[in-house]
Amino acid sequence: MESTPAAGENIQVLRKARGVGQEALARSAGVSVSLLRKIEQGTRTATPPTVAAIAKALRVSTARVYGQPFLGLSEQSDLLEDLRNAVRRHTLPKEDVPSLDKLGDDLRKAAELRAGTKYLELLRMLPKLLGQTTATAMAAGGDAVAWSNVADVYGCAYAVAHRLVQPDLADMIVSRQQWAARQTWSPVSEAAAAWNEAGTYQSAGQYADGLAIIDRAITMFERTMVDTPTSVVALGSLHLRGVVLASRHKDKEATKAHSVKANELAARLPKDVLAHNLTFGEGNTALYDLASFVELDQPKKAAEMAGALLKTPPAGLKPSRVGRLAIDAARARMALKDYSGAEDALREAFRIAPQMAEIHPMSREVLRVLFILHQRSRPDLMDMAKRAGLMA
Repeated sequence: MESTPAAGENIQVLRKARGVGQEALARSAGVSVSLLRKIEQGTRTATPPTVAAIAKALRVSTARVYGQPFLGLSEQSDLLEDLRNAVRRHTLPKEDVPSLDKLGDDLRKAAELRAGTKYLELLRMLPKLLGQTTATAMAAGGDAVAWSNVADVYGCAYAVAHRLVQPDLADMIVSRQQWAARQTWSPVSEAAAAWNEAGTYQSAGQYADGLAIIDRAITMFERTMVDTPTSVVALGSLHLRGVVLASRHKDKEATKAHSVKANELAARLPKDVLAHNLTFGEGNTALYDLASFVELDQPKKAAEMAGALLKTPPAGLKPSRVGRLAIDAARARMALKDYSGAEDALREAFRIAPQMAEIHPMSREVLRVLFILHQRSRPDLMDMAKRAGLMA
């Protein structure tokens, strides 16, 4: 992998390119000069809310600050262009209608790759799969299941675009997912699309707008909700997105309200359930609560939760969720200056969900700080830094 700068380094470059001093940028972003200096030096992590504030002050996107840490830059660029073209041609699929058995196998494989955080493998199959599912749905007329499959594949595509820091592509994918969801007449499919729509605001650091999307989606869903496990997954997932958005917005009351609702719904399921690319249950809800403690500057509480959850991860959770748990554990331990604990948690993230750990912005930020603090004295850190593209 080629070396790619992390958020702290990019902030310094963007600030200097605009001719802005640290004091002026810190004042505009509403952060302390000391914090900004440490972020640029690499001795403090750039958290999502801080990145959002600095990006707004610099008049750039959060994606510009985070950079684009690709795995195999040339191949991924080509594959992303293929995906972009497939999304653009959403009403003009080039592919023929495959057999239902073959399509079903590919749909299951795509969902498994997404849950397993195998983004490169998923990216390789998405353009063709999007065309095939769309061609099948168009041939089937108003078949709700066929259009639900299209919406679900767009959900997989959103995960790839989001993780590979392609915000414009992610926005376009969400609009296509909403288009497909409307053909299903299914509130669950529309809720899944709203979950991703709010995710685009989350990625952009526009937390209040993301919360407005979630609140609207919840209100609409509750009007027509039929009490089934899949509906519980959809509604609970919307509340979990609300937990993230509210905690990053530093709104403790809204965070608690969404958490309470999510926990009430999770108690109605015997185990965590994956449906329409949404995972929900008591295990995943605990992971979101842990993440909210990190965002609300309660790292001790988060670290205490993380210890037990990492030792025995909730049953049924896929690598996408357990890997994120490890990253949040690393963030909490880093905030407590437990550097060896943070390294242990990152090592677990790389073991469980390597492709996500290599490109996730907070994984890279924690790793960057650890690497700078320890320089080249720790072989595992050097290996993870190379895999994340923080050093050539």
